[in-house]
This record gives sequence, structure tokens and C-alpha cells, in this order.
Amino acid sequence: MRRVRILVEGTVQGVGFRPFVYRIAVRNGLFGHVRNLGEAGVEIEVEGKPPALEAFLSALKEERPPLAEIERLHLWELSPLGEREFRILPSRDGGEGAGLIPPDTATCDRCLLDISDAQSRFRGYWATSCTDCGPRFTVVEALPYDRPRTAFRDFPMCPSCEQDYKNPLDRRYHAQTIACPACGPRLLFVRDGREEEGDPIALAQEALRAGEILAIKGLGGTHLACDATREEVVAELRRRLGRPSQPFALMARADQIKLFSDPEEDEAGLLRSPRRPIVVLRHKPGHLADSVAPGLHTVGVMLPYTGLHHLLFQDLPFPLVMTSANFPGRPMLIEDDRIRRELSPVADAFLLHDRRIVARCDDSVVRKGPAGPVFLRRSRGWVPEPIPVDLGEATLLALGADFNVTFALYARGKAYLSQHLGNVEELETQEFLKEALAHFLRLLGLPIPKRIACDLHPGFPTRRLAEELGEAFPVQHHVAHVAGLSGEHGVRELVGIAVDGYGYGLDGTAWGGEVILWGEGRFRRVGSLRPVPMPGGDRAALRPGRMSASFLLAAGLSPEESGLPPAELRAVLVQIERGLNAPLTTSAGRFLDAVAAWLGICSTRTYEGEPAMRLEALAARGQPLPSPIPISQEGGILVLDTVEIFKNLSRLRRGGARPEDLAATAQDVLARGLARIAVAVAKEAGIPSVGLTGGVAVNWAIAAAVKAEVERAGLRFLSHRKVPPGDGGLSFGQLVQMSFELRQKGSGSC
Repeated sequence: MRRVRILVEGTVQGVGFRPFVYRIAVRNGLFGHVRNLGEAGVEIEVEGKPPALEAFLSALKEERPPLAEIERLHLWELSPLGEREFRILPSRDGGEGAGLIPPDTATCDRCLLDISDAQSRFRGYWATSCTDCGPRFTVVEALPYDRPRTAFRDFPMCPSCEQDYKNPLDRRYHAQTIACPACGPRLLFVRDGREEEGDPIALAQEALRAGEILAIKGLGGTHLACDATREEVVAELRRRLGRPSQPFALMARADQIKLFSDPEEDEAGLLRSPRRPIVVLRHKPGHLADSVAPGLHTVGVMLPYTGLHHLLFQDLPFPLVMTSANFPGRPMLIEDDRIRRELSPVADAFLLHDRRIVARCDDSVVRKGPAGPVFLRRSRGWVPEPIPVDLGEATLLALGADFNVTFALYARGKAYLSQHLGNVEELETQEFLKEALAHFLRLLGLPIPKRIACDLHPGFPTRRLAEELGEAFPVQHHVAHVAGLSGEHGVRELVGIAVDGYGYGLDGTAWGGEVILWGEGRFRRVGSLRPVPMPGGDRAALRPGRMSASFLLAAGLSPEESGLPPAELRAVLVQIERGLNAPLTTSAGRFLDAVAAWLGICSTRTYEGEPAMRLEALAARGQPLPSPIPISQEGGILVLDTVEIFKNLSRLRRGGARPEDLAATAQDVLARGLARIAVAVAKEAGIPSVGLTGGVAVNWAIAAAVKAEVERAGLRFLSHRKVPPGDGGLSFGQLVQMSFELRQKGSGSC
């Protein structure tokens, strides 16, 4: 006989790990026990014949529950005790274990079978789940994770659910979200302020077939849904919601997706994964309403991920627009009264449920990139899953910038990114940030850290909040982006290309196209785009023709080609000539905006990134033309001259080049020029890695061109895989940068 003690670290609590251990131990005729140890992980002591023990260890590594993630296994030999049973012991810290819970995940296949099985007591029940699936983060109020600390405490278990809950051989053993039609949350269909009688799912289907707009309360918020194939319906949703052009996400069955896209194998894998993100796919015209994603060549799609969604799509012959039910810049609505009151001008009817949403959590958005999947937004399905990273012993907090904000907490070798919060220039979103931060601190059992990283910009609300909560630690925007790449890949030095719309520069100007030499927190700006005036300041981001006029004027070309109305153009020329509210910018985003306006595809920005996204869609139909890459040494750094690029684009246009090819050329020259600067710096400094970061890094063609240049030079190309390259990942980079700077100062305490 042989007895071993095993300590399992990772995501092994609240995921059915102990009953899984119980089942494989009993299956192999072994004895002993399993129990949670809180933060330390799960402890297993198991005794039996050596072959049976080996089979148990193999199963432990290879057959883990779907939501479990084993990071480390520690094993010690013990003396046999002669036990004759295997038991699940109470958690050492009480309840169902401490430690952080896993994210919400899609309803598993076995629960879907229960929903469709005529003999199952879960037949047709929308909130069916087990230890392998369903809500976690969005329903938990506090730890340890047990039912009285979740939104399910409002729903006492019926005798049948309680029996399953107490049976170690049942997959619903200690499933805190177990519920059935007899005891669980219920759906209701509301119209004109009253609940309608009948099956809520059938009533919702009838409304959608009739071309109505529905508000549907889900796991972490509310969606607005309508028929995605009817132009008049989608256009009406845009009118009511005040989103004239921002692309809508879709939800569709797999057979429906084939009608408007041909997902590649890895994209299909992302769609089907238990995390169920929105996946950005290439769009095939002809099936969807034109207003779903105006001017774009891609569309964001997700498969149904809850029992409610699957029931809704059973008899629905068309895909749905499934967009977050929030007004621009504000958080999603989660309280029933506010959903009904504030969405009444938008929704014709409401499909609601009476389960509380404890934590808002938007859908995650993922896109295939040249080096693997890239997050556009990391939220549902991933949050609050930590990112392993060694940033020292201190507990740290970072608050991000102002748009697409997330915060990040670091403790004990792990960084925890919050869900997507949004635009903190809105007061309501600032309150959401504070609530979400308090919730994370409560779940992690942490006080507010003393030092709090924030953006260098003195006017951002996140910087003011950092100053209110503790000692603010400002980090330059693009340095944080590059530091985040280092933290993801565990490299101590790299040359980073940081490309985005705006970041407050160390010299007070608007940066956005930078090459930064970074090593263990020390950094130096070694490359940049050529600075040009940004007439009107922030208004130039909303009216991209202003940037087009600025580039044309600097290139000695006619600013009338900018497409601006005459009166606005005259004002812009005065601003540039006199230096009135025309700060200099090196922004890659503003360069792409200028090209988009010059080509006539976007004169007014109605959502963040719109001109560059429309330019990318146009470029996807073209090919880059041969074009010089103008790089020079100026002020001690290498500069890519975007004004000369504009001159050459103008020459190509006069020579008859197609708009599609001009768009592709602009992206290509920008990418290859910055890559060549980074490669030259890396080779001179003896650094083997070059990385790409910032919001522009989600552009597939730009990322592919940078990757090709870097690898052609024999260097390693780094891109983001764990956090978004844009501002949604900025807080993670702020953590990394602050940790290095604190250690350099010899002051790493929290």
C-alpha cells in the first residue's frame, strides 16, 4: 500500500474539483480525503495500491473539470493509515473554500441535454447549470463561495435540488447555482409596464418575428435584441439608441453564422469555447441588414451561451442583433426597475428574470491576429481569472486611463484585471469603477493599496481617484503599454512599438506613434512619427478632416482635399497658422483618421476608432503599392515622416491609384516604417525582442506587416495574448511599470 499527500494550486475551487477527485478516487478503489485549503489550494490525501494511485494521478492531470485550471501539483509520500473510505472534508477555512472564483461560462452540453430531455426535471428551464458551467462572478457577493453569499440565496433549494447538491457522485454536488423550475429564478415577459401571461420565451420569439426590439436581461447585464436581417428594424434600433454607426454585435446559431461568414477553424474554436466571446469575423454581404456594421468588412458574433439564449433560438429563423443595453459611455443596466424605466424609449418589450446581477460584466470581444487571438475587450468568460506574473511582494493597484477602462490589482504573484468598465468621463461609470473595485477588494480580502498607478494625464478622472484613494503613481501612457507586453511575456527588456490615438507625452504633447526602448522599468523614447498640428485639439479626433487638412498643409498640398466645409476649413487654417488650440501630435490614430477623411470614407467620428476601422475595411479590398519609407534622425530619435507619406499617397492618387490600394498603402508604410525603426534600435542595443502594442495593434494588416519586418530581421515578435493591446489592458502595464520603478527606488512595500 502507498499513501500520498497532494497539494493542487490553481482554479480548483467553485468548479466541482472536489467531487471530481472523489469520483476518480472511488473509481480506482482508493481511500483518503479531499478538502479546500482556501488560498493554498486543494489538499488530497489518497491511499491504495501503487497501480491504482498512478491511474488516479493520471486522471487528476488529464480529466480535470472543464472550469478547473491546475497551475501546480506538489506531492509528498506519507505512511499508510489503513483507511477504508474516501471522504470530502469540510474546508479548512470554512464554507466552500476561499480563493477567487472562476468566471461565468457557457451552459455545458450536459445541461443543454437536461433542458431538452422530456424526462428531465430541468426540461425547458432557462437557468439550468451545474459545477461545470453557468454564472459565477456575476452572482457572487462575497467569499467563501457558498450559496448564502450569492444571488441564489433568494431561491431556497427544493428537495430534489438539495438531494443533487448533497450527492458527491452528482455533477451538481455543491453547485451553488443549482436551480430548477420548482425553486429557481423565473422569467417574465413585460410589455407596457405589465407582465404578460404565457410562456415568456414564446412571447419573446413572437415579438422578435414581428420586428420588435427587446431588452433581454442576461448574466451580467442587459442586451437589446432584434432581427439582424431586417434593415428597417436595425435602423430603428440605431435611431432610438443614438448609435448612428457603431457596429452591433450579433448572436446566432452555428448554422446561421454560415449564411453571413465563413469562420476559419481557430475562429470557430473560439466561438464554441466555454468562454463564448464575441468573435470578430470576416463578413459575407447579402444576408444581414446593412446597418449591422456600416462601412466595415467584419462583424462581431457570439453563439448562445445561456439556457435562455438556447431556448430563444430553438425556433428563431434569423440571427439577432445582441448589443449591450447602455447609452454611449455609460454602464449596462442591471436593476429591473431601471431597465424598464430607462429603456422604455428604446425597447418595445422586456424579457426579464428575478435573479439579481451582483457584478456587471460585458461580453468579451476577440479577434484573430497574425500571431494568435487578440482581445478587443476582456470581460465575461475571463474575469476574474488572474494572470500569473511576478511583480514582487507588494500589493498594487492601477486604474487605467479614461476610455475602455479596466483596473488591475496585483497580489501574491497574480494580477487581476477587472471587467470592462467603459468611459470614466461619465459620472455613472466613475461610480461603477468604485463599486467594482470595492467588490474585487472584498473577494480578494485586500485593503486598498497605498500606491496606485494611473495615467500621466493630469486631467483624467482616474488620476484624481488615485490621488483620493492613496499615493498616485503616474505612468506615461505608452510606457505602460510596452511594460504590459513585457509582463505578459516575462521578458526583462524589449523595443516596443506603441500605436494608438492619444496619450499624454512626457513633453506635454499628444503622443500616439512611439518606439520605446524598455528594460526592467527604465525606458527611453527612441522613435516617433513626425509631429503635426492637431487643429481644435480633441475636436480633431471627432472631425478627422481637420487632421487631413493639417497633413495636406504640412505637405504643401491643397487643404481643400480634406473634405471640410469651407467655413470649418478657414477656421482650421487660422488655428494652424496662429497656433491656437493646435497642439502637436505624433498619433498613429490621427494619421489613419486623416487618410480616411482624405479618401472620403469618414468625415465625422461617431464612435471611438471609426475612421481607422473604415479605412481598414477599405484596405482589405486593396493591395499596398510600392512606396518609400521616409525615416530620418531628428532630435536624437528616429522619425517616420508621415507628412512625406501623405505626399506620396497624393502622387499615387493623381496617378490613378484606387482608394482601396491607397488605404492599404497608408497602413503598410506606417507599419513597416515603425517596425524598421524598432528593428534598428533593437539590433544596436542587442535586444532580441520587438513588440507591438496600443489600440492600433488590433488592425490585422498593420500587425501582420510589423510581424513580417521583425521576423525578417531575425528578431522575436511579441504581441498581446492575455490582455487587450488597447486601453483595456493599460492598467496591467501600469502595474508592471510601477512594480519595477518601486523596486529600483528600494521601496516596494504596499
